[in-house]
Amino acid sequence: MTTERIGIELEEAVTLITDSLKVMERTELVPAMEANGRILAEDIYASFDIPPFHRSPLDGFALRSEDLSGASGDNIKSIQIIDTVYAGDWCRMKAGQGEGIRIMTGAAIPEGTDCVIRMEDVEEKVFEGRAFIQVDRELVHNQNICFQGEDVAKGTPVLCKGTKMTYVELGILSSLGMEEIKVYQTLKVALFSTGDELVLPGTSLKPGKIYDSNLFLLYARLCEFGISPVTARTLPDQTEEVVKAIKESSEDADLIITTGGVSAGDKDIFHEVLPVLGAKRIFWKVNLKPGTPAMFSFYEGTPMFHLSGNPFAAATTFELLVRPFLAKAGRDEGLHINRAKAILDKEFTKGSQGRRFIRGKLNAGRVIIPPSGKHSSGMLASMSGCNCLVDIPAGSGKLDKDCEVEVLLL
Repeated sequence: MTTERIGIELEEAVTLITDSLKVMERTELVPAMEANGRILAEDIYASFDIPPFHRSPLDGFALRSEDLSGASGDNIKSIQIIDTVYAGDWCRMKAGQGEGIRIMTGAAIPEGTDCVIRMEDVEEKVFEGRAFIQVDRELVHNQNICFQGEDVAKGTPVLCKGTKMTYVELGILSSLGMEEIKVYQTLKVALFSTGDELVLPGTSLKPGKIYDSNLFLLYARLCEFGISPVTARTLPDQTEEVVKAIKESSEDADLIITTGGVSAGDKDIFHEVLPVLGAKRIFWKVNLKPGTPAMFSFYEGTPMFHLSGNPFAAATTFELLVRPFLAKAGRDEGLHINRAKAILDKEFTKGSQGRRFIRGKLNAGRVIIPPSGKHSSGMLASMSGCNCLVDIPAGSGKLDKDCEVEVLLL
């Protein structure tokens, strides 16, 4: 473990976090229907051709191209229709000279035929109880045919280990007949918000108390990332109770996240909790606002994030610090935050002595920020509808309208 750092830059904090983590190795088999959003743990090869036979891409007639040689408006070719084949059926008749077979979309190309003409491009007639079509054009060999294996050939790689399953990948796997898929297990996260002032919704709000928003905020965000916390509790500012909760949860958790108790006040108990646990603190305080007092530590090999109790600070440092951990440890590259340039829709008059992240709404390359007075780390309501964080460098003065800024896409 590295020597403890105090008061570091965001980029160094992220490096310390990602360099110290263990990447998920546990795997499990899950039904294909339940694999959406999961990370594939094996390479997948096609065990057969897709499609497994030549088939028709349209409703029409399967014909012999040689029978249509010279066909034109002045030289109509009459072809007898001897059978009909539907998708899911298999035609047992072989077309001979001057013969064709009515065929529906997805049906296998009948033996003896080598092209398909659209149903609307021919005229159908019945003569002495037999069906005929009148063809006024030539078709070439293999015209309007989907070939066996043209999507995926047997033995070729289809999906690579590490691929995140979406509706497309699951559709591909189901086309290979796969009922179960080997995926990496999702990270097991224990989530605690601490504070004597906190009560859960549904409880009467007594004087001095507030409803716990952090627990619901971070729980929901984890679920959006495909992670259902194994534990989610509100804890009082009591060292013994917090120590007990962490010890119990560490037996099953890959990661522990706490909010509150990390600054330097009388009730900032993690300065007591970590020594009692015998935990190793990697860093404390990151040079950014909001969320400066964020901590990162290890307890018996289990990484722990200790975030500010202010809701917007907790939300911001979760994105900046915890999210890179989840992306790498959980093998989910899609969780990495993307950055972009944007134009500030109106001026931001407050200077930033230190690096600062403010909430914003990005639309068509322009970013709108909440009005003055709505940027406190304890305010959450003004984050509704926000889809980015504006990264304001340390030492910035006021930001003028129409200036270029960098945003982190949430």
